[in-house]
Amino acid sequence: MKQFKLIISTPKGNALEKDVTMLSLRGAEGSLAIMANHIPFITTTKDGEVKIIDTDGNEILANASSGMLTVTKESTTLLCGTFDLK
Repeated sequence: MKQFKLIISTPKGNALEKDVTMLSLRGAEGSLAIMANHIPFITTTKDGEVKIIDTDGNEILANASSGMLTVTKESTTLLCGTFDLK
């Protein structure tokens, strides 16, 4: 599966920075799933569960506070107040 660089940043610094195959979370308009080669965009996010699939197929679950999601050709960045792995 194709992969992309994911950066999750909080006021305390980067909580996660790795290559992944999928990111799923709650956006301003509803649930979002980001995969490699997704169209670039920016949106706000809501408090809730974040699901990440890494390049080995492992599922990473976390809770994140509301924030901002930026998707570019180079990477995907989630800026949030808190990011707590489950």
